[in-house]
Amino acid sequence: MTAPNELAIGIDLGTTNSAIAVWQNGSAELIPNALGQYLTPSVVSIDDSGQVLVGEAAHSRLVTRPRETAAAFKRYLGSDKQYQLGKQRYTPTELCALILRSLKADAEAFLGHAISEVVISVPAYFSDQQRKQVHLAAELADLIAVRLINEPTAACLAYSLHESHERRFLVFDLGGGTFDVTVVEHADGFVDVRASAGDNRLGGEDFTRKLADYVVDKVKTDDGDIALNDMAKIISACENAKKIGEGDVVISLPEPFAKSFSLTPFMLDEIWKETMLRLSQPLRQALSDARITPEDIDELIFVGGATRLRQVQQLATRLIGRFGKISIDPDLVVAMGAATQAACRLRDEAVEEIVLTDVSPFSLGIASNRNGQVDVFSPIIERNTVIPTSRVERYYTTTDNQNVVRIAVYQGERYWVRENIFINEFEIAVPEKKAGEEAIDVRFSYDINGLLEVDVTVLSTQKTTQKIIDRTPVGMSEDDKSASRERLAKLKVHPRDKLPNIAMSEKLNRLYEEKLAEERQLVEELIVAFTQALDSQDERVIREARESVDQQLKVLGFS
Repeated sequence: MTAPNELAIGIDLGTTNSAIAVWQNGSAELIPNALGQYLTPSVVSIDDSGQVLVGEAAHSRLVTRPRETAAAFKRYLGSDKQYQLGKQRYTPTELCALILRSLKADAEAFLGHAISEVVISVPAYFSDQQRKQVHLAAELADLIAVRLINEPTAACLAYSLHESHERRFLVFDLGGGTFDVTVVEHADGFVDVRASAGDNRLGGEDFTRKLADYVVDKVKTDDGDIALNDMAKIISACENAKKIGEGDVVISLPEPFAKSFSLTPFMLDEIWKETMLRLSQPLRQALSDARITPEDIDELIFVGGATRLRQVQQLATRLIGRFGKISIDPDLVVAMGAATQAACRLRDEAVEEIVLTDVSPFSLGIASNRNGQVDVFSPIIERNTVIPTSRVERYYTTTDNQNVVRIAVYQGERYWVRENIFINEFEIAVPEKKAGEEAIDVRFSYDINGLLEVDVTVLSTQKTTQKIIDRTPVGMSEDDKSASRERLAKLKVHPRDKLPNIAMSEKLNRLYEEKLAEERQLVEELIVAFTQALDSQDERVIREARESVDQQLKVLGFS
């Protein structure tokens, strides 16, 4: 048996769904959750008894109990947003920790022993602060995130295992809440990321929201108010309709609306027109930064569940001039790639010849005064620089008898520092001289995990001051971490073997709310039958009833 500290575990922490995989026997193997599924919805809910529900059971409660349920919180990592679930408020980081904790339990049940070290994927365009929050979420879940890997890079790693010759990929990664475009070259065992661009607030959820806006405009009353529960039903109906691959899309609304809307492909194109336009700019930016044209791309790879949308595939195909590739499930490929990266770190012989290089998705620099302007951005590490990297720039004093220099570190691409993301600042002493006679060298050393070392050397004295900007999130002290851990620890978790029953009960409750007339009666009959099985407390009877109900739901076409 493999020792726990030698396990190569990879996690895809997604906006809509999450997955976990392990590298063993020479390949990445997906780990099922308690329901036997590889995808765990990134949804958290608190039930009436105060116990936490994660995954499929929580997902059903988005419709039935929206006030006690949270989803898509990954989009708000690094923000001040909080979610009220029951009597407690939770940060996006804490909710992500609950997802990671659930995945950890699944892996430990599958592998037979504890795990602690993992590789976690993040969107390529995640900011430094967002990456820090992922580290913290892992820490709160009692995981050691030994490395973060960019999602498109992970996907390319998974594909590269099946490539024996030189290829240039464009990874088009559209998940539930984020969008990344990455140009990657593969040759002689090297997986070399050339450029990344993206949008952290663009994903499949936005397509759903546009459909929901259209429906709301059609059904809203004179006062314009729609109850939270009813809005949840609209969003759920739009999400289901969005998954229809070809032809007209039918959005069927349950009570209190009891209406259906049929949308032609042309109507969908109009509804999603603005959202589709937002996909074009990052793609062009990535090609420009990589200094290549669409004709230089050998493979277009689709990653993320939202790339299943016909309109998305057509846009990417038109812009690149070739059809996309989906030979690995776009919802699962990132987890497999993360496990592959974990295996690379452990020097597994099956992947020991793979060498991975990545890039910094944002420019890093400091505030400076130049050309008569104050507080403008001076990049030291330009975006799409291969990392890890170390770069140095020289700066001069700007006033006579200046004895202090403020080093304010920013991340972004804008000319004015106020329009970029502030990271940290500190001051160093310099000898008093006339303006421009004293200089400092500012060196940035940066890695993919967001660890930034800033070394400032005063030229006249050769004294160097070092500032390590680590992964600890701004404003999160050790006391804050302890309080967060304690709050999460107090949450009671249902026994893992009970989760399939809870998920089925919540699903039946949701379907009962959604259906009408004869269909609702059919669901009621299933609820009665399953409840009777649960009351028997006989595990065999319950399992058989659950399997029977699941089969009947499939026959009825209820999902």
